[in-house]
Amino acid sequence: MRKNYRTGLLMGCALAVTVAAVAIAYERFDTKTLKRTINRDALLCGVSTGLPGFSNADDKGNWSGFDVDFCRAIAAAIFDDPKKVQFVPLDSKERFLELQRRKVDVLARNSTWTMSRETDYALHFAGVSYYDGQAFMVPRSRKIDSALELDGSKVCFQQETTTELNLGDFFRANGMKYDPVRLPRIDDVLKAYDAGQCDTLTADMSQLYALRQRFGKPGDHTILPDVISKEPLAPVVRQKDDDWMLIVKWTLFAMLNAEELGITSRNIDQALASKKPDVMRLVGTEGEYGAGLGLTRDWAVRIIRHVGNYGEVYERNVGTESKLGIPRGINNLWDKGGIQYAPPIR
Repeated sequence: MRKNYRTGLLMGCALAVTVAAVAIAYERFDTKTLKRTINRDALLCGVSTGLPGFSNADDKGNWSGFDVDFCRAIAAAIFDDPKKVQFVPLDSKERFLELQRRKVDVLARNSTWTMSRETDYALHFAGVSYYDGQAFMVPRSRKIDSALELDGSKVCFQQETTTELNLGDFFRANGMKYDPVRLPRIDDVLKAYDAGQCDTLTADMSQLYALRQRFGKPGDHTILPDVISKEPLAPVVRQKDDDWMLIVKWTLFAMLNAEELGITSRNIDQALASKKPDVMRLVGTEGEYGAGLGLTRDWAVRIIRHVGNYGEVYERNVGTESKLGIPRGINNLWDKGGIQYAPPIR
């Protein structure tokens, strides 16, 4: 009796594990985001309400920027057409909720990857597209060279972001005091600073470079070199959306791998004739890696041809070829002094 009981118990446990595995597999491939995107014939991309260099619309409604190009890369991978994107501007307060509500398929909106944002909103950050950190901007006339000289400053910042907590931590840790000026939108922060309501503005360093360009005389303002936080900016998707998560993160990884391999939008045709195994896997002349994503063999070729590799996107939007002129720094590839690093396609 004991033997039969144990046998039955083991069989029951095995059946339970099998049922659970089937349920997990079904859940993984039942999200249908890719199918909805294809049926809609467009990707819905959540972006900022306006941040030069990252996501910004001109007076004709044409969007441009680092985050914008990332969404165009996803569209290129799916449709072979980077124009099949509808950009949905979202402010910092509504961005995660609107992603939850399926107003957008992916959020590419200079959002910092934190634990609480994943757990509280049931979201996943697909991979760090831009390593950033919080910094300070002050009028050059203050003649300040370091954030450690900001004791007693009146500091403007956007509320309900990671900025406020970082700011408090920095001043408290260094035994300094400050007068906080909390404002709901980044445009309000910029206006308050420009009007003299505060003598210091704090935000992510990349954002400060973008905001400084809005002034009539950008050179009158100094961005201090001190970085007081880790702000890994990443595209965001919903949890329990694993098939879609794969497409979003491997779009980023394909762009990074392409730069590492020296493949650009200008030489992609030559790369298709390469006999190097790692190049062949990336461009789809060897293996069936696109099929694992639910895409075509040439999914990465589409990205590179239409949008470019990571370095191309960086330089034309925020780097040396742009008005912002932000140095690559830690956003350089791992073999060039930075920390950008993508898993291999194999």
